[in-house]
Amino acid sequence: MLWLKFGLFLVALFGAIWLVKWVLRKIFNIEKETTNWFSNNHVNHLHKKMDWGIRIATMIAMFVVLYLFFYKEYPFALYLIIWVAFMFIDSSVKAFFQWKYTDNPKQWILTMSEITILVIAALVATIQLDLINLRL
Repeated sequence: MLWLKFGLFLVALFGAIWLVKWVLRKIFNIEKETTNWFSNNHVNHLHKKMDWGIRIATMIAMFVVLYLFFYKEYPFALYLIIWVAFMFIDSSVKAFFQWKYTDNPKQWILTMSEITILVIAALVATIQLDLINLRL
């Protein structure tokens, strides 16, 4: 039953992201950009440097938190909090460069809406799965 809930949660999450982006594209008349799932379209060289710096910092932080989780028995919620924080930082940097340096500056609205939905989903999942032992 847990996998069914998880699957429905993911379907709802991606459906919400798609719907919000579609509505925002229509409202703000934002062109659809061509992106690849596995590559990050950097706006300029500074954006590429900052993005890779954030990615490296994220990987180091994840290894440290995993070490703390497995060997020092820290809560798993710490891993999720760090991961969501770095996702938010990465998307905020991307949104800033989209706003400041691209031909289509409204694209930052879609980026920030997507990360907002993902952060809310992470909070909902954390509470629903009781990862921080709230015992509601």
